[in-house]
Amino acid sequence: MLNAIWFRNDLRLYDNPALCAAGQSSHPIVAFYFFTPEQFRLHDVGETKQRFILETLAELQKDLAALNIPLIAMLSSDYSNSENLLGKLCDRYNVQTVFANRELELNERIRDRAAVQRLEKAGKSIQFYQDQTILPVGEVLTAEGTPYRVFTPFKRAWLKQAAATTLASAPPPKRQTALDIEPTSVEEILSWQSPTHANRFWQAGSHEAFKRLDNFCNSVIDRYQRERDLPSLESTSQLSPYLGVGAISLRTCLLQALQYNHHEWDSGNQGILTWINELIWREFYKNLSYHYPELSKGEAFNSATKHIPWSRDTEILQRWQKGMTGFPLVDAGMRQLNHLGWMHNRLRMVTAMFLTKQLFIDWHLGEAYFMQNLIDADYAANNGGWQWSASTGADAAPYFRVFNPVRQSQRFDANGDFIRKWVPELAGLGPRQIHDPSPIERQIAGYPLPIVDHKSSVEYVKQAFKTAQAMESV
Repeated sequence: MLNAIWFRNDLRLYDNPALCAAGQSSHPIVAFYFFTPEQFRLHDVGETKQRFILETLAELQKDLAALNIPLIAMLSSDYSNSENLLGKLCDRYNVQTVFANRELELNERIRDRAAVQRLEKAGKSIQFYQDQTILPVGEVLTAEGTPYRVFTPFKRAWLKQAAATTLASAPPPKRQTALDIEPTSVEEILSWQSPTHANRFWQAGSHEAFKRLDNFCNSVIDRYQRERDLPSLESTSQLSPYLGVGAISLRTCLLQALQYNHHEWDSGNQGILTWINELIWREFYKNLSYHYPELSKGEAFNSATKHIPWSRDTEILQRWQKGMTGFPLVDAGMRQLNHLGWMHNRLRMVTAMFLTKQLFIDWHLGEAYFMQNLIDADYAANNGGWQWSASTGADAAPYFRVFNPVRQSQRFDANGDFIRKWVPELAGLGPRQIHDPSPIERQIAGYPLPIVDHKSSVEYVKQAFKTAQAMESV
């Protein structure tokens, strides 16, 4: 008899609660993974992230092989098919208990309930473990027992509870006696999705994630608070792709940050405290996606905004996607995304707010484009960020707050270094001209005029929000 670890969005050995629990049982372990391209398509997960998942899985296969744990990876179509394959594999390998880390979004929860029912009918069971958040979802609640809808009080409650909790990493299992089971080869795993141009910039796997975390804590985190909003500098961790596939856990990141801050939660190094704040934002958005499943159905958190008549103008949307709006910082951010499969967080806010509050394009279209192109695409964080920028979400930017992309450029790319890298046709302009070139400078460079007038577009959006609020109150 064997036990099985069912890998999903947790592709690592270290600090993997389900794998740790499986290793502590008395039976040998076999590992399962199901690659679901049709489900990815339905969730707008693009080819770059799909390939990154497979490359991470290939690295995991090697790590498991060193422990004599065979990985059986199978090409599935969607979650429903995965449930069937799981049942068949459990029968084939005489698996009595499946260990898995719980996932929080709606379709994943539906899949897991169906898997439980299927295995129970066969006399088998699944044991689920807490993994995607540092503190279990559903435990950080208001005094009334309701979910927090605003980040700052959530953060206060989260910090108080986390500081009183003994946080420890789950150790990997020990090396077991070899099983007579042939694992799925790395070559087969990688054959399921070809790499994109962006994949060449990202080394996959847990070992790379730990190297990045060590480098960030040793060389960058001290200046993180001062420089995190400056896209021309390498001042962020760039760990989001690895968190997105579970190559490293949020708990590992927090524990290492705390170690560098002498285990202080509310004092000490401001760079470390600022970065911990960003980890808590991820916790907040994960909790929202769990408590409000309607978000997974494409609904806005703020119901009043359903009355807003967003545009779906294809030509305007495509100019934004290609980085040809005539606003240099916006275009630089979009070109970085298209080339690297990643975008600096300050620019995610700038480009998202520009699309929604100046071009008045439906935020769902921007959300989908980011999901389709980001190597670090994570549903909860992406949805939360887009609804924040569009002023439709929980604790969102107020509707009258609209970033001026020229001022954002002058503030966060003062010398124009980031713009010169990603909008090379403007590279010859000086630090004053590059943020908003004159019509003649644009013509000489072959760069478009602004796609919209900032002031008038902002007034239009503000009025649309006021009208929507009035309609909701009727």
